[in-house]
Amino acid sequence: MTKNVEVLDCTLRDGGRIIDCKFSDYEITNIIDRLTSANINYVEVGFLRDAAKVHYNGGSTFFTSVKQIEPFLVSKGEHTRYSAFIDYGMFDFDALDECDGKSVDVIRVGFTKKDYLNRWDDVKKCFHAVKEKGYSLFVQGVNSLGYTAEQLNAILRDINEIKPEAFGIVDTYGAMYLDDVDGIYEIINSALLPDIKIDFHSHNNKQMAFALAQKVIDLSQNCRKIIIDATLEGMGKSAGNLNLELIVEYLTQKKCYNYDFDGILDTIDEFIYPFKREKHWGYSVPAFLGGIYKTHPNNVIYLTEKFRLSNRDIKNILSMLDEETAQTYDYDLIEEKYLQYGDTDADDLATIGNLKAKIGNREILVLAPGHTLNKYATRIRNYVEKNDPVVISVNFETNYKGAYSFFGNKKRYDSAEIKNPHRLIAVSNTKPRGENIIVSYSRLIDRRYKLFDNSTVMLLNLLKRMHVDSITLAGFDGYSKRVKNNYFNEEFFNERHVYEYGEINREIITILKQYTESVKETCSIKFLTPSIYQKGLNEN
Repeated sequence: MTKNVEVLDCTLRDGGRIIDCKFSDYEITNIIDRLTSANINYVEVGFLRDAAKVHYNGGSTFFTSVKQIEPFLVSKGEHTRYSAFIDYGMFDFDALDECDGKSVDVIRVGFTKKDYLNRWDDVKKCFHAVKEKGYSLFVQGVNSLGYTAEQLNAILRDINEIKPEAFGIVDTYGAMYLDDVDGIYEIINSALLPDIKIDFHSHNNKQMAFALAQKVIDLSQNCRKIIIDATLEGMGKSAGNLNLELIVEYLTQKKCYNYDFDGILDTIDEFIYPFKREKHWGYSVPAFLGGIYKTHPNNVIYLTEKFRLSNRDIKNILSMLDEETAQTYDYDLIEEKYLQYGDTDADDLATIGNLKAKIGNREILVLAPGHTLNKYATRIRNYVEKNDPVVISVNFETNYKGAYSFFGNKKRYDSAEIKNPHRLIAVSNTKPRGENIIVSYSRLIDRRYKLFDNSTVMLLNLLKRMHVDSITLAGFDGYSKRVKNNYFNEEFFNERHVYEYGEINREIITILKQYTESVKETCSIKFLTPSIYQKGLNEN
């Protein structure tokens, strides 16, 4: 059987981040020695940082020179190579010593999407500098999921010219599923020169790291040489990394590789368990949420420790961060988002119960503000007379007897002349006043979507919370440039959205598909008036 898989241990580097890389010199020496004896292919001994910003005086794997690493490599193994990691922007590549064979011989360089978009030419110069100094170059792009296929292919064209030894798939936030790895691997494997290794680095936010590593191994088909990153006992910030002992046991038992599994367990017992008693890492719901929202683990830790929030609250605050902000940690900004979130939430469990009791098991007819409310007014009126549903209008009041009006938009709420406040359901972010029925904004949105605050979608989510078993939609038309006014009332028209109609329709269809799938066993959904969304739902 072809042996195309290599293992890289990064306990002293990525694993060490949970203790700010404060390993004793004794621990560093012995962990390296034990991993070497276990035949691990690569041992990453730490970071290289700028000497102007980091003072190295031992007891740390934040090094400022490869010469500081040399004393720890007392027993270099025949089958083991040693690496150091440089984050672009945190080290002066001109200060990198020439590779003389006495210290590390591999330099891994990591860059962010922001680096790619704004400083790519300089990043490439740094890659070349590593090779010119005589090191093997490994390239790691932070958060592979953050790139489009076009961006990845553009990067890979440059990588093929630079010809590093390895290029990485990096699941920075533990956000990947099997199909994500499948898609990214296919792009990279197709575009990358065949003699460049693919290095896979994952985190365990969704407890997927081990499964994803096996997937990458299967995808390599014993042809492409690949490297799997891992740490002893999965040591690392928040959810941690792929467990070295798991991937080594898999490779020895299933693929006949020659690693010393028992030696690795002994290393964990002697050197890693003491850290585990002081610091916690591994799966947790907050870490899982960090994976969903692709955010730096420090943001999760800060919200968990400072504010003692529920997991639901943590999820909603994380979802308020934009992509760039989520990848860093700014505690002042996190606190600002926390305060904003507090202003828009409400404890509505009793309210939901009361609404459910009043509505009972009756069908719900939702009147969204589309133009078909006028065009099919007779059809809607006849339907109400025949079926006696509970009518709920969206962002306006209707004259149907016993109807409720739902307001999820603050602008519509503030401008409405409310005649029946007792039957007005107001979402908490509208800053409702008087005797309205108030429901929680945070529990009705899903910030994974750009249109998370669409009022009709929020109403559907409210009805899901109420466990209604029949919903009929009217006026939920979708947007069309062929229609002069997409709304039943010209006051709703907003011209600035015209050029986004296609994008809006596609996302609402995606949201509705997920929604209908989630309630298909308990709730029937149908359209009373023609809708672009209905057509989209019926398409595969």
